[in-house]
Amino acid sequence: MRFHPSRVQTRLRELWMIAKGLASTRHPILAHVIPMRRCNLACTYCNEYDDFSAPVSLEEMNRRIDHLGKLRTAIVTISGGEPTLHPDLDEIIRRIRKNGMIAGLITNGYFLTSSRIERLNEAGLQHLQISIDNVNPDDVSKKSLKVLDQKLRNLAEQARFYVNINSVIGSGIKDPEDAVIVAERAVALGFSTTLGIIHDGSGKLVPLGAKEMSVYDRLRAHGKKSYARFLGFRENLAHGRPHNWRCRAGGRYLYICEDGKVHLCSQQRGYPGVPLVEYTREDLRREFDKPKTCARYCTIACVQIVGLFDNWRSPQPGEPYVSRRPKDLVNPAPARADSSLEPQPTQLGR
Repeated sequence: MRFHPSRVQTRLRELWMIAKGLASTRHPILAHVIPMRRCNLACTYCNEYDDFSAPVSLEEMNRRIDHLGKLRTAIVTISGGEPTLHPDLDEIIRRIRKNGMIAGLITNGYFLTSSRIERLNEAGLQHLQISIDNVNPDDVSKKSLKVLDQKLRNLAEQARFYVNINSVIGSGIKDPEDAVIVAERAVALGFSTTLGIIHDGSGKLVPLGAKEMSVYDRLRAHGKKSYARFLGFRENLAHGRPHNWRCRAGGRYLYICEDGKVHLCSQQRGYPGVPLVEYTREDLRREFDKPKTCARYCTIACVQIVGLFDNWRSPQPGEPYVSRRPKDLVNPAPARADSSLEPQPTQLGR
């Protein structure tokens, strides 16, 4: 991946963000915003897409981005669905940068042509992540290295922003060695890499088998470029153990759905369910102090990374939330580590 001065500026901005996050607990570190739920793919493990939703208007997205700026949010990551289908994606990125926040994007990579990458450069994108599930497409996922390799070469040649490639192992993955091939290709192109662990189809966290553990051990060294290297939760997941940490979802991490409501995360939708434009510093503090019963087996890496800012301080004195399965959200497919909690999404109730 070619060097570009803008990536140095991004790293300096990240260091400033880390300093501010450590100095104060009163603002969100990371917000995920969904400008579009529709996706061009239908991966069987995913419960975060449909094939019909219209994009959120640019006017409404600007309102939401501006409010995140007022809350002093450090990073805004655009997700979906497939966000590159949104006709005003570049303007959304520009609005994030205008508010002084770091701009990130999670995409399946299918539409990353040379011209699209250049538009992302011009818009000011700073981080991009693609999850690649296998070497060759299968019935579970079409996000394969074979399909996306040309897109990765485009990124390596043109991107002025940081690129991370996420690979997976665990239940539902036919060949664990695929994760090694994906990670090694990412490293060869100059990208950072992360690794996700998948639950089985019944929602149980199953320890990795001998072959999978061998792959896991080999891949840990590839993650040295990513902030995720500081996390200990994957080690516990690999052995089927709970992870002891303090989830700050709703306070330091926000998930804003296409309807503009704040949820704890993609897999704990429904609470607090407050419209973002009405979300206050009092809401942030309440959720910061509230323990979550789902945290012990949480696989959502972005929330775990945010937790690093505060795991060492500020015990959570609030009454714990208790997770439950909502009747209106059912998906029996295996769930991704780094993007979900359970294969059947859960909602939090009191």
